[in-house]
Amino acid sequence: MALVPFDDRDGFIWWDGKLIPWREAKLHVLSHGLHYASAVFEGQRAYNGTIFKLNAHTDRLIASGRMLGFEIPFNREEINGACAEVMAANKLTDAYIRPLAWRGSEQLGVAAQQTKIHLMIACWTWPDYFGADRMKGIRLNISDWRRPHPLSAPVASKAAGLYMIGTLSKHKAEAEGYEEALMYTWDGFVAEGTSANIFFVQDGKLHTPITDCFLNGITRQTVIALAKARGIGVIERHIRPEEMASFSEAFLTGTAAEITPVRQIGTALNFTPGKLTEALLNDYTALVRMPPEEVEKRAA
Repeated sequence: MALVPFDDRDGFIWWDGKLIPWREAKLHVLSHGLHYASAVFEGQRAYNGTIFKLNAHTDRLIASGRMLGFEIPFNREEINGACAEVMAANKLTDAYIRPLAWRGSEQLGVAAQQTKIHLMIACWTWPDYFGADRMKGIRLNISDWRRPHPLSAPVASKAAGLYMIGTLSKHKAEAEGYEEALMYTWDGFVAEGTSANIFFVQDGKLHTPITDCFLNGITRQTVIALAKARGIGVIERHIRPEEMASFSEAFLTGTAAEITPVRQIGTALNFTPGKLTEALLNDYTALVRMPPEEVEKRAA
């Protein structure tokens, strides 16, 4: 299938307060965000015209900018409205939405506090991240790269620079015939996928790594709430790599991945996507298409 370049598409992108034609959304090559990763972003999905957990995503975007030392010049209500506006302009009801805030081109150096902060929001159709046959499960290799120590990077932010090692890890995984990579923490515990959190099943309970050096995903938080609503125990803890052999099921969670079962990790660990994973997948699929007020009640 031929690639459709992201810079050559029909439609509109919201940029610093107004809609502009898609192909005109360009920035200068000497923008600080491009050279020094002074950028933060969000990934959101809309279902039936409603963006799932929009407030949570917008609040995290604003908080991520503050962690990188800048204030996005739009408040929550303005950003939420812009997300809805760009969806309407592109005539989409089921879509992936990508807000991005970054430092501009006024200064180029490590210190660049006089740069203008820009915000753009784009959206497009994005079907199942790992393919439609989701319950088949995907295969993960073990990444050579690890999630950084929390004193070495703003690990609670959705900062662009933190995804470089994810790209390196996923590229190697795909080159080796896997769909995704599993990353460890800086000190050797199980962490997450390249852009999705991971859960395991053991004796009818969920086990998931503590998010002390990587993002506590909004989908992760939603799945924990859904599990508890079903009476499923959830244990958040450090998980040693050798423990993975004792788990019966595994799955990833994220806005793009939604809930994606895992059938293999590395060359020796095999899992069977089972009833607990499928039940949570069905619960999540139902939840994302409910009205926002119902979502807040069911998975607060």
